[in-house]
Amino acid sequence: MLGFGAERLRADMNRLLALLFHQGVLDEQFLQLQQLQDESSPNFVSEVVNIYFHESEKLLRNLRGLLLDREFSDYNKMGIHLNQFMGSSSSIGAKRVRNVCVAFRAASEQSNRPGCLRALELLEYEYCYLKNKLHELFQIEQQRILAAAVRYPPVQNHLNNP
Repeated sequence: MLGFGAERLRADMNRLLALLFHQGVLDEQFLQLQQLQDESSPNFVSEVVNIYFHESEKLLRNLRGLLLDREFSDYNKMGIHLNQFMGSSSSIGAKRVRNVCVAFRAASEQSNRPGCLRALELLEYEYCYLKNKLHELFQIEQQRILAAAVRYPPVQNHLNNP
């Protein structure tokens, strides 16, 4: 008999995923990423997403650094960072982050510094929201895996055994 909590945790994961899709945080690319995960690579999605988080932190630092430089004028360099961020966000299905990157890039193409600062603030917010929710999802998944591995001995009917 499988652990009692595994099915409840699976339902919790499905509810959280449904919420993230409903809110537009994730898109179908995330589901495609999940389909690549199997027994031979049980942590595939979390590993890919953690690489995304690591690279995204660097891109956010670079974007903030560029915008905080009072003499900044190289909007092309900003566009390169934004294209990287957009591409990696698309590859994991981070729909809202990607959409903010699109708006941010439009502001940078117009050399609109105030628009870029607002977009950076929104990008940081959406990125943090995504990161927190995906960490929550991965924690539930790990709990589910542990719960599914727990096996309980079958209950014996003591009345039939002398």
